[in-house]
Amino acid sequence: MEFNAQRVDEANAVISATLSKDLIEKNLDKVAKQAAKTLDIQGFRKGKVPVAVVKQRYADKLEQDAESEALRELITNALAQLEIKNEDLIGEPSFSKFDKKENGDIDVEIKVACRPVIDLGDYKSLIPEVVEKEIDEKEIAERLEEMSKASAPLEKIKRKRAVKDGDFAVIDFEGFIGDVAFDGGKAEKYPLQIGSGAFIPGFEEQIIGMKYEEQKDVVVTFPAEYQSKDLAGKEAVFKVTLHEIQEKVPAEIDDEFAKKMLPNEENPTVETLKEKIKEQLKYAEMSKYYREELKPAYLDKLVEELNFALPSSVIDQEINFALNSKVRTMSEEEIKALQEDASKIEDMRNELKEDAEKSVKATFIVDALAKAEGIDVSDQEVTQVIYYEALQMGQNPQDILKQYQEAGYLPAIKMSMIEDKVITKLLDEKLGK
Repeated sequence: MEFNAQRVDEANAVISATLSKDLIEKNLDKVAKQAAKTLDIQGFRKGKVPVAVVKQRYADKLEQDAESEALRELITNALAQLEIKNEDLIGEPSFSKFDKKENGDIDVEIKVACRPVIDLGDYKSLIPEVVEKEIDEKEIAERLEEMSKASAPLEKIKRKRAVKDGDFAVIDFEGFIGDVAFDGGKAEKYPLQIGSGAFIPGFEEQIIGMKYEEQKDVVVTFPAEYQSKDLAGKEAVFKVTLHEIQEKVPAEIDDEFAKKMLPNEENPTVETLKEKIKEQLKYAEMSKYYREELKPAYLDKLVEELNFALPSSVIDQEINFALNSKVRTMSEEEIKALQEDASKIEDMRNELKEDAEKSVKATFIVDALAKAEGIDVSDQEVTQVIYYEALQMGQNPQDILKQYQEAGYLPAIKMSMIEDKVITKLLDEKLGK
């Protein structure tokens, strides 16, 4: 088989050839004979089906298999000539031309994407200066006060007064649509924090000013997007009785408080707690500093300084992803305009190309950095992060993991984790940790 295989650059190659009718027919005979040995067709003993019968019954499928066999042979030979290993390929080869001629020949042109060769050079010299963040006493005191309030027990107020914003109002309530009570609309001795936004809009505001044992009709309208379709958009009346008012009494910040906050520490004091708070605040501040300032600056510098070829198919995928995301935010009129004028889509693709190239380049750089620094993220680590985030959002971790798997998000999540891990390591080294 004659073919022409050329390297466009280090990351792209093109294979062109004409698959002759004779080659396709030769392959068709071969796959038909193989099929005849295994097919079970009524009227014939298994393995004794005549090849002519197989060709007649499965003509289309055999032709596809014969063409696939010729293409596999073409690609294998071309990659060998170009000295491209299978492990260096990115994705599957794509067809830019597949033209069946009247004489039975097939003209093909195949694009091959390869992992780019990246010379990182002295990449550590490009790391920006890292300034250690300091935490002052005021920040520590504010966090201590927050902890004191958060851990404070609810206590019944000593003097009887009206409900105000921030109070915990202990109420009975029952909701009605018209004269009919609805499911889930009733509770007794419910501690509702006024201003928390826990109830539907307008409810909590009407509790303000109520006094002990006062009864009141609270009139509200359920939001149009409310989860229960039977209630969505409807006006409801809640019959409310206020029993008592509770408030949180902040705990005194002393060594006993420190022991409650640090149960695993041996004889902790307020000073111990302050040191722990300082460590937490500093970690949070440095993480934000790394994430929002240093990491983007470092990646931008690497993208600017390092030059290497990028696989065009990966750039096209990135453009397609960005284009689809943009289209999802467009109005019906805008989408219709795109459908009627293909040049507008091409203009959008050109606008997105520069950012797509930067994104793809950054991804390959991070991959090269990770290899240079011996950094990896296991599939188990990815799963743990997804589980943790799902639990934080109150969602089922297994359902979220399945959704991400089906949507193909896991490789991107893994690469994001690798990026965070390797650049954090380099920044920590720069800081002298």
